[in-house]
Formats: sequence, structure tokens, C-alpha cells
Amino acid sequence: METVIGVFAARERAEAAVKSLLEQGVPRDSIVYLTRSETEAKSMGKELGAYAGGFVGGAAGLSVGVAAAALLAVPGIGQVFALGFGAAALLGLVGAETGAAVGGGNAKDPDATTPASEDDSAIFRKVLNTGHSLVVVRNDSPQIAATACLILDGLGISMQEGVPEKSRVTTRESDGVTIMDIVGRIVLGDGTALLRDAVQILLDQGKNRIILNLEKVNYLDSAGLGELVRTHTSIHNRGGQLMLVKPSKNVYDLLRISKLDRVLEIEQSEASALRSLGPESASAQTAG
Repeated sequence: METVIGVFAARERAEAAVKSLLEQGVPRDSIVYLTRSETEAKSMGKELGAYAGGFVGGAAGLSVGVAAAALLAVPGIGQVFALGFGAAALLGLVGAETGAAVGGGNAKDPDATTPASEDDSAIFRKVLNTGHSLVVVRNDSPQIAATACLILDGLGISMQEGVPEKSRVTTRESDGVTIMDIVGRIVLGDGTALLRDAVQILLDQGKNRIILNLEKVNYLDSAGLGELVRTHTSIHNRGGQLMLVKPSKNVYDLLRISKLDRVLEIEQSEASALRSLGPESASAQTAG
């Protein structure tokens, strides 16, 4: 399952992205739109014929002025609209009520997006709390993911690609922490798959305290953003911790503009990252 994330500061560009996704054949049930704006929810509901659902512990109900769309009361944020057939599953909702259709149809889709973990949900909440909106596409098809990536990179917050460099990952150990040195691009296809496979191998070996050295990563697309979120979630689900180290200026600027720098732990030096991770690693080694 590929995850492609577009972060938007302007409603018009988010709406254009959703229209383009649908026009280019991205399945409606693969698209989820998250926003705090009632105006955006009304506008996007016309495009998606979407559904809204509440976060665990949130109050779901009808919002005045938004036809049959649920207004989510999320602690620490306020109102949030989750539009799309896979919205509830994406946010890892358990036992939350689903609102009525904005554009008609069934309130539940058994083939909707695979449920995300609570870490995914927390990441999306933090980005929403900055006032940005999110378009998330999840699909098993590489072709559909590529189409979505092209559209979201073109219309969302993104970075300009430089000269392509073949991506590669090497690993090393320091004080019980695994350091992954990534060179090249983290993009849909080889880059995202390379990172995903390398992290999975480490987790299968019981290594769950991981530093990603991004100093030589020169390009990150919307699928790359999605893969960093997936990596963060996978490691945390195994009881571990992820840190990003020395992101290049272009990569750091993208993380900052997209507000993911408030979600992912970032250190400017390997030494400071090891100091942060060291005590727990040392205690774990002593216990072993």
C-alpha cells in the first residue's frame, strides 16, 4: 500500500488537486481530505461525495451550513472535517460514529482504506493544528500512486527536483542505535521501497531505535513524505524511536513548510541524536 500526502495552505489549490485526482482516474475511495475549515469541507464535499467521521473521544454531529457532514470536536484542535470514504479508517477510528453522506451513498464502505495506527492519526492532527489541510491517497496500484504523486507534487507544498541520483541505503551501529545513511532521493518507487524494505529488515532483527541520516538526500516527493510518516509509525508500533538527522536544506525546508518538522524528531547532528537516544539504549543493553 503506497501512501501519498499532499499538504496545502490554500483552499483553491487543494480543491484543484482533488479535482485533478478524480479526473485522472484516482479512485474516489482512495482519497481522503482533512481540513479544519467548514468552507473547504462544503466545497470539497461536492467533489468527493464524501463522508465524515469523528476521532476517538471526539464528539461527532452535524455542522450548521454543511449538509449532512459531521463536525469533529478534537481536543486541542477544535473542529475538523474528515471527508472521503476511507476517512474513518485512515484516522484509526474505533467505535466512532460516521456522519451521513455529503454527496449521497452508503455510510460504510467495506473496501475502504486500511486502518491507520494511532501514530498516523496523531501526525495528521498535528499538521491540521497548524492550519494546513491534507489530501491523502492510499492505493495498492503503483500507477495510481504515481499519478497521485505527480498531481500532489505539482499543486501542494513541494520542493524542486535537482539532478537525479541513484538512491542507496547503508546501515551502521553506534551505542546500540542503528544509523541509516540515505543517499539520493526518497521518491515513489525505488526510493520509498528502498527505505521501507531497509527499515523492515531492521525491525525484523529487533532493531527499533533508528536514526535516518538525510544529509545526502537531495529530493523528497509527496510519496517520500508519506513514507517518512509510515516509517515513523512502523518504528513506534514496535516500541522504538525514530530520529531524522542533518536533513539537507531543501528537505528541511519542505518538512518545515509542510509542518512535519513539528511531528518528526529532527536533530542537526548525529552526536546530539545519539545523546537523545543513548540513555534508553544503554539501559536496554544493560537489561539484556
